[in-house]
Amino acid sequence: MVIKSQENSIGAWAFLMGVILAVLIGLSTALIPIPSLTKYSSFIYLLLVILGIVVGSSINVTKKDAQTFLITGTILVIVSKFGMESVISSLIGIGAGDTVSSIFAALLALFVPATIIVALKTVFGMAKV
Repeated sequence: MVIKSQENSIGAWAFLMGVILAVLIGLSTALIPIPSLTKYSSFIYLLLVILGIVVGSSINVTKKDAQTFLITGTILVIVSKFGMESVISSLIGIGAGDTVSSIFAALLALFVPATIIVALKTVFGMAKV
């Protein structure tokens, strides 16, 4: 019988829900323009930011895990930001620029707060405050 650890389950589920929600929101805003989705888009992005805060604060990171999370989180934030700008111009001819840009924007709303919180936890852990 396999015993699962429960220590990171809240952060893992929040992370999974956030990524799925970010991709769905990115796809639905560009491919299927729903008026109510546009009306509530600020609340949806607020939900993604809250999920990012939950992910960052609930993940139990050790020194090695914190370094890995911060490197990958920083890479995701940088690539998403630059990807938003470059994808719009390169994929606009086939109509996929807005879709990919929306997905990157939603992923940024999720990953920026999570990365900032883990970075702050790591700095305070190093300072032993």
